Amino acid sequence: MLKGIDPIINAELIHALMLMGHGDQLVLCDINHPAQTIARQTTYGRLIDVSGCGLERAAEAILKLFPLDTFISAPVKRMQVVGDPEGQVPIFAVMQAVIDRSEGHPVCIEALERFAFYDAAKNSFAIVRTSDPGPYGCFIFSKGVV
Repeated sequence: MLKGIDPIINAELIHALMLMGHGDQLVLCDINHPAQTIARQTTYGRLIDVSGCGLERAAEAILKLFPLDTFISAPVKRMQVVGDPEGQVPIFAVMQAVIDRSEGHPVCIEALERFAFYDAAKNSFAIVRTSDPGPYGCFIFSKGVV
């Protein structure tokens, strides 16, 4: 245990966050995402679990340490609702509020079609799986600089 670091941030997660550089991407997902399968294809190569924690709590803890990329128009991506690209589910508004609060201003979140999201996740640095039951709790954060 360390002072000032949220206990949700376990040793493996902080290690991965510290290894990441500007432009690297971190996937934060719910329990429905095929995280274990996709994690093998990421730079980190294995899944990071934050069991017992939902998306909102995990995002709050991570975004206290993780600067979002300010050099791109949409530093956060999310999965679209299948069959309804303009569809909304409650987690979208919850995460938008968490992200905006962490940055102190509105942040653009880009919606990706399901398989485009999976492709982007495969190219990410690491995948962090929460215990959130979903659905559509799949987000990609692009890392910026401090």
